Amino acid sequence: MEAVQIQKTISKDGEILITGLPCKKGQSVEIIVPPQPVGKAPRTRLTVGRLRQSGLIGLWQDRHDIGDSSAYAHQLRQQSQQRGDIHL
Repeated sequence: MEAVQIQKTISKDGEILITGLPCKKGQSVEIIVPPQPVGKAPRTRLTVGRLRQSGLIGLWQDRHDIGDSSAYAHQLRQQSQQRGDIHL
C-alpha cells in the first residue's frame, strides 16, 4: 500500500482529527506525527518549471538601457556588497 501524507493544523491542544483515509475497517495502520515549528511556513522549493513561469527569466530582455545583462547583474552585486550599512 502507498503511504498517505496529510498536513493538518492543530485546533485543540493534543487532538487531531483525520478523515478520508483510503483504509478499510480492520486494516492496521501506523501514524507518525512529526510536529513542525510554530510560526514558520514550510519553504517550497523553486523548481525549473516554477522559475520559468515566474517571469524572472528574460526580465531585462526589452530594457534598452542595459547592454550586457550579465555585466549589469555583476555590477548590481558589486554595488550591494559595497554598501556601508551591510555587514556580512
